[in-house]
Amino acid sequence: MSGLAGVLAGHIAPGVYRWHGAFGVDEVRHTVVHAGWRFAYVDGWLSQTKTEFLTAVGAALNFPTHYGRNFDALVDCLRDLEPSPHIHQPSAEGGVVLLWDGWGTLATDDPRSFETALQVLRDRAGQDGIPFAVLLRGAGPELDEVESID
Repeated sequence: MSGLAGVLAGHIAPGVYRWHGAFGVDEVRHTVVHAGWRFAYVDGWLSQTKTEFLTAVGAALNFPTHYGRNFDALVDCLRDLEPSPHIHQPSAEGGVVLLWDGWGTLATDDPRSFETALQVLRDRAGQDGIPFAVLLRGAGPELDEVESID
């Protein structure tokens, strides 16, 4: 899992990355959880609009019921992310990995909402607190500002 392994081991800084790993979601989940990180998954093929994406990311990250399903609420809830409940060591470096398959649909159909979502996710990845990494997997438009970790 090359680039993902680098993120989980702390060799690659948390951030938003393109990732072309052809592993099944359950396999990725197992790898992430086994490393002591929390795993969240958004299926962009089923969440193709802004509202569907915001709903899916809220469900994937187990946001509270008062989550407003808008970008301001996304910012607030991302700020309050917690590490995996499987981490029992106070010094553990576990964080959160969000795998977003099919992101290209939102990017193509609603570029403005996608750019806002990308900026919110990138901002959170760069904040202090628990590490947060987003893996954009699948085809989509070229993203000059998003590095690949394949």
